[in-house]
Amino acid sequence: MSQDGAGIDLETSLGYLLKEASSALRVAMEAALRPLGMTVTHYSCLELLSQRPGLSNSELARGAFVTRQSMNVLLQALERDGYVTRPEEARVGKVLPTRLTPLGRQRLEVATAAVRAVELRMLRGMTPDQQAQAFDALRSMVRSLRGDEPEVGEPEVSEPEVSE
Repeated sequence: MSQDGAGIDLETSLGYLLKEASSALRVAMEAALRPLGMTVTHYSCLELLSQRPGLSNSELARGAFVTRQSMNVLLQALERDGYVTRPEEARVGKVLPTRLTPLGRQRLEVATAAVRAVELRMLRGMTPDQQAQAFDALRSMVRSLRGDEPEVGEPEVSEPEVSE
């Protein structure tokens, strides 16, 4: 407990531990990506575009947890460096769908290997069953905080195991 008995006990706070784990993961990912000339946000943007081609600036910003303005600056740099393409004009409204170039895909492949190595290092002390339980627990926490919990009786969906 805190010294005056009020507040959160940081030694037993799950929220604080999650923030600490998130920070440690980000630091490790940044260190792995730095030699590649990338940041976590840069990598996240490329990964999102690989999995969901044609996302807009706003959709990419939400997916990478940054502001639209920050994403716009990043997209301009990625476009200048030949990693992504965007049309000169929007077909509908103001949305300029973004797509990876072959160079962007090549750079993403290298970055993905670096990020995967960090994730494997993070999980190496856990059994596959513990990894699945952690995934389910974290997914449940996200749903609860967003207010989109599954209906009673709806099955929980687990991701494939990540152990190697």
